Amino acid sequence: MAVVKYASEEDVRALRASGLCRWFGENRVQDAQRRRSDLGETSRAGWRFIGHLQSNKAKAALELFDAVDGLDSAELAETLQRRLEGTDRVLDVLVQVKLTGRETQSGVGSEAAGALVAKVKTLPNLRAAGLMGIAPQEGDPRPAFRSLKTIFDGLFPGPATRETGPWLSMGMSGDFEAAAEEGATLVRIGSALFK
Repeated sequence: MAVVKYASEEDVRALRASGLCRWFGENRVQDAQRRRSDLGETSRAGWRFIGHLQSNKAKAALELFDAVDGLDSAELAETLQRRLEGTDRVLDVLVQVKLTGRETQSGVGSEAAGALVAKVKTLPNLRAAGLMGIAPQEGDPRPAFRSLKTIFDGLFPGPATRETGPWLSMGMSGDFEAAAEEGATLVRIGSALFK
């Protein structure tokens, strides 16, 4: 996934036109609204919301994105479900698992990930499509990635496909190679693409 929050419109347009990248990620609803308008795109296909989504932004996010990577509470899941009720749309969500002790990082603890995935599976307009995590900024990220892979394997046994998942999203520009080696199926690359 190309994380485009700091990229120019020209660079995003060129990358989309190349066909080399399937997913594009944005972490702010307002920025996505502006960017999508500037790009002249009307389709949601290929856009993922990454990070913490505030409940009051859920309606706007659903108009812009076809996946939410960073579901971090049952309350947000219920808000998304209420917004989608009465439609035939099923939204892919990745449950964010907190891999650090940082207070500012979103996500559920590893022990709560299973309960949130189970909750999502009870909501007809949401699909638990995998897990997402951000490794600690300091030190070797591999232990955190291995831990998340173990949780993922327990919650999402069986085969995965490139198009429908389930996905294990971990790794960013500075640690994506380690993440891929530890089992990531969806990495988030920003600064390494857009310098």
